[in-house]
Amino acid sequence: MVSTPLFYPLLLVALVLICLLMHVVWPDNPPRASTPSPQPRQRRRRCVEEPKLFSGFLHKPLCAACAQAADAQPKAPGFPPPIIRCTRGRRRTVDTHVHFCPEPDCAYHGWLGRGNIRANGHPGGQPWRQLQCVSCQGYFYETHGTLLHGKRASVELIVRVIACRAEGLGIRGTARVFEIDPNTVLQWLVEATEQLKAFSAYFLHDLHLNQVQLDELYAVLSAVRDGDVSAAEAIEQLSRSPHWVWTAIDPETKLLLSVQVGARTLAMAQAVLHHIVQVLAPGCVPLFLSDGYAHYLTAIVTHFGYWVQPPRRQAGGAVPKPRWMPLPTLLYAQVVKTMRRRRIVAVKHRVVFGTTAAVEHVLVLRTAITPPVWRGAPWLTGSFTACGTRCVFTAHGT
Repeated sequence: MVSTPLFYPLLLVALVLICLLMHVVWPDNPPRASTPSPQPRQRRRRCVEEPKLFSGFLHKPLCAACAQAADAQPKAPGFPPPIIRCTRGRRRTVDTHVHFCPEPDCAYHGWLGRGNIRANGHPGGQPWRQLQCVSCQGYFYETHGTLLHGKRASVELIVRVIACRAEGLGIRGTARVFEIDPNTVLQWLVEATEQLKAFSAYFLHDLHLNQVQLDELYAVLSAVRDGDVSAAEAIEQLSRSPHWVWTAIDPETKLLLSVQVGARTLAMAQAVLHHIVQVLAPGCVPLFLSDGYAHYLTAIVTHFGYWVQPPRRQAGGAVPKPRWMPLPTLLYAQVVKTMRRRRIVAVKHRVVFGTTAAVEHVLVLRTAITPPVWRGAPWLTGSFTACGTRCVFTAHGT
């Protein structure tokens, strides 16, 4: 390689000329391809779903209580047995007309005031009187069928224990106060519920009501009675209440119509509505108020519905199947709460069956007695959107 003194200066000049040519030929800001300006996206309009008419059921929903009532053949009352009159000895002074023979095989079983019951004193110094049926020669105490039957404890103690439980004192706390076993308190509580259930079934019948409110609570007494939960488990669980209790109440008279214990299922909803039908007068169809639980609708339509034959859509078409539809006079409204972080952020009222005017009329009747406050929200402040026999109510200010 020949080294010349001018090689490096010439190389430097050449590089400078190349840089100048590139700067002249290629501009600093080359023209860019024109791109269309982005247009703002149009927001999609939310489709407002209009309320749909209830199309009915092709098959009547199953209610276990109704099926059992249909299968059970009603026993003919028959003729009452003859009245037994005692003609020997001195006149009886103990009134036994409110007692009947508890023996199922006795001819006088279930009959009151037939003269077959005689008082037999207090054998063994027992506090309760012993009675005798002269027909079957059977003996029983006057407390038979009551909470006090077979109890060695005093009546005052049993009453005070049940009163403490009714006031909300726990089982263990009640047992410590009265110095008794917690299992004894639990057993008395279960027996008291059976007595109250029988008392309610005897006195609540043929009721004419305007409204019925449905709701759910908690308890475990049903599981204890059926043997599904032991006594120790029940005492432990009563403080945290792990099971649902279904309740129905008349908001006008505050009358408790039904109490059912069980899971939150369709079967329990059917049982509650079946019991309500039993206490209502024939032909009485009140306004039902509940939350948005879906099984309430099915249970209500099951017990307050009838078969309807839809008309043909075309003259030569097939005959449509009959559908189980709600009664024309049935009124049913719901309240739906929207919860966020355990707080109520919105409350919506819906009229599922009936018309706005009919629901307002029933609620106005209640207004004459007490202010119409339903679930903490004013009912008559809002706007209705009607669609046939179904409306949607949106409360203002929620």
